[in-house]
Amino acid sequence: MKIGYIGLGRMGKNMVFHLLEQGIEIVAWNRSPDPVAEVAKAGATPANSIDDLISKLETPRIIWVMVTAGEVVDEIVNQLAEKLSPGDLVIDGGNSFYKDTLKRNEILAKKGIHFMDIGTSGGPGGARSGACLMIGGEKEDYEKITELAKAAASPDAYQYLGPIGAGHFAKMVHNAIEYGMMESIGEGLSILKFSPFKYDFNKVLDIYMHRSVVESRLVNWAWDAFKEDPELSDISSSIGSGGSGKRVPGEADWTVDVAREMGIDVPAMESAIKIRENSDKDPEDSPEGFRNKVISAMRGQFGQHAVKKTK
Repeated sequence: MKIGYIGLGRMGKNMVFHLLEQGIEIVAWNRSPDPVAEVAKAGATPANSIDDLISKLETPRIIWVMVTAGEVVDEIVNQLAEKLSPGDLVIDGGNSFYKDTLKRNEILAKKGIHFMDIGTSGGPGGARSGACLMIGGEKEDYEKITELAKAAASPDAYQYLGPIGAGHFAKMVHNAIEYGMMESIGEGLSILKFSPFKYDFNKVLDIYMHRSVVESRLVNWAWDAFKEDPELSDISSSIGSGGSGKRVPGEADWTVDVAREMGIDVPAMESAIKIRENSDKDPEDSPEGFRNKVISAMRGQFGQHAVKKTK
C-alpha cells in the first residue's frame, strides 16, 4: 500500500516512522522541510508541495492528513478538493470537531472525493509504536484502508465505529473522559501527599499498578513521572496545554458543549476543565498545586505536554 501523508508534527512524524516499518510506502509533505528530510532518511518519498505529493501517487489515492484541528485542516481540505480526482480518499487523523468533519465531508463529496475521520489516541509514543484508532466513514472505504489501520495501530487497537464523524466524536468523548480520570488521580495523590502519613509514591503507585481496580495507563504514567522526579519539583502547577502554559480549548470542551445540547449533565468533565483553566492561580506548594503537578506530569509522559517550572 502506498499513501500520501500531510503533517509531520510529533504525532505525524512518529506515525510515518511506524508505518514505514510496517511496509507501508509513504509520500510525505510538511510545511517546514526538516521533518520531511527526517522521514525521507527512513525511507519515505519526500514531496516539496501538495501538488508534488499528489503527482507521486496513483489513483485512486489515499492521503492521510495529520495537522492541528481548525483552520489548517480547512485550508488543506479545500486545496485537496480542488486538486484530487473523484474516487480519491482523504483521511483526517487529527483531533477535529465532528461537526467540522461533517462540513468537510460535504465539500469533498461534491467533488466525488471520499473522506474518513480517524480519532487517534496514544500520544507521540503511541504513534511511534502503534496507536489506538477510532474510525468513522463509509464501510466500503473502511474496507479499503483496513490494511493501513492495522499497520498504524497496536494489535487490535482499531475499530470501525460508524459513518463519517463517528471516529472524531468517539475521540472527543475519550479526551473528556481522560480529563476526568487525570483529575481524580491528581486529587487522590494530593490527599496522600498532605495526609498524616509520609508516603513513598513509587510504592503507592507500584501497588496501584498491580491488580488494583484503578490500575491503568494513566496511573502507570504518573508512576513513571515520580520515578523521574520524586517531588515533581521541575513541573509547574500550571497545567496548560501543549507546553504553552495556556490551556487551548479542545475536545473536552467540545464534549461538554455537546452534552449540554443533548441535555446530559457531565459535572466531572466540567470541573476538570475549570480546574485546568484556573490552574495558574494555584500556589505551587498547596494541595491544589500538587494536584495540578500530577496532572501536568502525566501529560508530559504520554503527550510531551508537561509545563516545566520557570526557574
